[in-house]
Amino acid sequence: MHPTVKAFFDQATNTVSYVVRDPNGSACAVIDSVLDFDHASGRTDTTSADAIIEWIKAEGLNCAWILESHVHADHLSAAPYLQEHLGGKIGIGANITLVQDTFGKVFNEGTAFQRDGSQFDALFKEGDSFMIGQLRGEVMHTPGHTPACLTYVIGDAAFVGDTLFMPDFGTARCDFPGGSSEDLYWSIQKILALPEETRIFVGHDYKAPGRDDYAWETTVGEQKALNVHIGEGRPLEEFTSMRDARDATLGMPLLILPSLQVNMRAGQMPDPDEKGDVFLKIPLNKI
Repeated sequence: MHPTVKAFFDQATNTVSYVVRDPNGSACAVIDSVLDFDHASGRTDTTSADAIIEWIKAEGLNCAWILESHVHADHLSAAPYLQEHLGGKIGIGANITLVQDTFGKVFNEGTAFQRDGSQFDALFKEGDSFMIGQLRGEVMHTPGHTPACLTYVIGDAAFVGDTLFMPDFGTARCDFPGGSSEDLYWSIQKILALPEETRIFVGHDYKAPGRDDYAWETTVGEQKALNVHIGEGRPLEEFTSMRDARDATLGMPLLILPSLQVNMRAGQMPDPDEKGDVFLKIPLNKI
């Protein structure tokens, strides 16, 4: 099947969120939503999420799923807000438990923070499937950027999260806790084994040097031939050497500390204190 895909680009975080709809019905899914967050003031805003909600309602669609490709380190998820207004189940990879265990310790969350993925409605494993109306989605476990990364293959479209970027920008970093350049290499090979005409929708775009416009849709065939990091059959050793050296030069994303605390909770904020106030932590020298 050829699902209809509507993209919503958030320039503040270079994130692309998607609404995927059954072309023969009214069901849809939202992939990788954004809750706007001002780092300087600590204020949240729902402008990006409201744009998705308004479009879905205007199209007369019913939201079946709110999907996360992984625990994002560069933006906060709006999944609970979308669920409140649209319904649907929140899904992520089953290895979220590894991420929760790692960052539960980093943020000193204590025993009150559940590390079993129970904050989510569905934990997907390799080979699992789900339905968006009559549209079938297949789950590929594609770790490397994080241990819980998934690619959602829905009809002739693959939503790869941060695993691959546009061919002129390359591939995801692997230096976060639990990341692995070797795992990323083999995950990408799984994606590139899909039919060459498969549409690939990436999770971010940073407008590679020499390109004037943002872009987020490519194909398996284009990635195999043109990806600057992995194209033309680049071997494992060459890729991992390049990726590890490149990652050593990268700074941390601006929103990594708030994002991880919120996203490992399925987009929920930490529990409020006795006055109803909510706080995020800044661990020193931990990441």
